[in-house]
Amino acid sequence: MNWLAKINFSTVVTRLGTFSSAILLLVIVVILLFCGYRLGNFYHGYQTQTLSQQQTRLDFIYKQLVEKTQRINTLEVELEVERMANIRSQQTLKSIEQEHFQVKKELAFYEKVMAPEKQANGLVIDGLNLTKSESAAHYRFQVVLVQQLLRKRYAKGYIELSIAGSLNNKPTSIALSELSTATKKDLSFSFQYFQIISGELTLPENFVPETINVAAILPKSKWQKYNRIDHSYPWLKSIENITQSPP
Repeated sequence: MNWLAKINFSTVVTRLGTFSSAILLLVIVVILLFCGYRLGNFYHGYQTQTLSQQQTRLDFIYKQLVEKTQRINTLEVELEVERMANIRSQQTLKSIEQEHFQVKKELAFYEKVMAPEKQANGLVIDGLNLTKSESAAHYRFQVVLVQQLLRKRYAKGYIELSIAGSLNNKPTSIALSELSTATKKDLSFSFQYFQIISGELTLPENFVPETINVAAILPKSKWQKYNRIDHSYPWLKSIENITQSPP
């Protein structure tokens, strides 16, 4: 590599001559310019292609952003509409509950005057819900108790339930204790406004139910007098989530 170090411009001019050296220098310059041009052109094309791809991607992202923004605005409008509808529904429901409570109060007043046997110190049996299960002759029941009068003290007591019908073609009344494992504690109530008592029962074979008899009993205590109310409900042949109201 020592010979390469000895080469300089003066040596080249001396050996090749002035004209040949100028031609050589011109050729080298042209080659360098051509290579630089080609390299710059290639880099420019690459940059142009990259910018085009980035622009296409940016346009796609911008389009998605516009669509998402429009979707968000639509959902916000729908949410606001739903919120306003929910507020109106709650206001309507509150109004209906107030009207229902007022009707209950009026009904309690008239029942107290016209039919005192249907309530005990404001306590009424509001309804019975009977549901047939998947098992044969197996049912679930719910008894709804309501206090129609505003009281500070709790109504405390228990319910009794029996089913009247025909067993082997003979009139029969069967107590709930013979049809269910529910205890007296399970059938007890203690509430100020309302309470639902639930349980299950299984009818014996060859028994055809006709009516369900429900009694709500308030035992005598320091805070309440003894009271008892009774209701009878017809047993429907096809029962499935049907609420039966007292006649």
